[in-house]
Amino acid sequence: MVGGNPHGDAYGFRHWQGPGAFAEYLHTGDLGRFEGFLSALWYAAFTCVGPEYISMIAGEAKHPRIYLKSAFKTAYWRFGVFFIGSALCTGIVVAYNDPALIAVANGESERSGAASSPYVVAMENLGIRVLPHIVNALLITTIFSAGNTYVYAASRSLYALSCEGKAPRFLRKCTKKGVPIYSFAVVMAFPFLSLLQLSNSSATVLSWLINILSGAAVINFIVMSVTYICFYRACKHQGVDRSSLPYKGWFQPFAGYIALIWMVVIAVCNGYSSFNPWSLTDFFTHYTMILLAILTFFGWKIAKGTTLLSSDIADLRWESGEIITYEETTTDPPVGFWTETLQFLRKGTRPRLEAV
Repeated sequence: MVGGNPHGDAYGFRHWQGPGAFAEYLHTGDLGRFEGFLSALWYAAFTCVGPEYISMIAGEAKHPRIYLKSAFKTAYWRFGVFFIGSALCTGIVVAYNDPALIAVANGESERSGAASSPYVVAMENLGIRVLPHIVNALLITTIFSAGNTYVYAASRSLYALSCEGKAPRFLRKCTKKGVPIYSFAVVMAFPFLSLLQLSNSSATVLSWLINILSGAAVINFIVMSVTYICFYRACKHQGVDRSSLPYKGWFQPFAGYIALIWMVVIAVCNGYSSFNPWSLTDFFTHYTMILLAILTFFGWKIAKGTTLLSSDIADLRWESGEIITYEETTTDPPVGFWTETLQFLRKGTRPRLEAV
């Protein structure tokens, strides 16, 4: 920004002045810029996922009350740095109307994968030679890391649904080491959808997948917000002090209501572009997950005759007794990542890397 690049170009916030910080979308003027913000917000819903999966490893972590507490505390800063910070930096280093980005968006570019990153485009524009390759390598490793996380979360979710009778029974099958092998196999069948990008209409297929998965992510956050609000009300009705819990959320219950309203607005408004002009394909790609969530939720309620529990009878303890007993009988003291790494370097013992 201040000229520390091969061109010596101190561009600062130039791209915020021309063409501007907000791209126009569908319409021109302030309305078009607002629509551009909404469109970017929908794509952000596709990328801003991951920290909520921390809770899913509780069943396979030693000292979950200690490790998960530390992990959740760092989630705030990770969101701020990696998501909000990266979005801010992207608008600084490259203009939204850069020809390379326009070609990628229109499916007319030969760039693929990490090469289409706005950071890589900005570095190439500035004549930086080595750093783009490093960024490409980092992005590839990040993709593999995210893939591992999602495979784990999806297979365990499918296994849990099977144990609750909400998925076929054969998905409960586990190996001797506790891996739900059939659930894993089902989950690994879906990554082959990425091969659809090899076709000539890769940009269209990618947009469909992003819209469907973004809808699933938003629905996920809505369910999480509703669940927390119900949990908060149950704690209040049953006289449970949240300060006695290992982790206590900030600014509650207001944060829960704000998140719920915000996510509902995003879910309802994300497909507004499909109405003008009307596009049946765009409508279904944007709203398929919402319709599916409504049908599955109420379909289960009607078919099984289940009801919602009131705040005064909701089970707040569940398996907490077993967890406390497990942690009290665990002989290995909780350690952090860096502590174990230092032990490995000093003594040559293999680190367990149990910390979240």
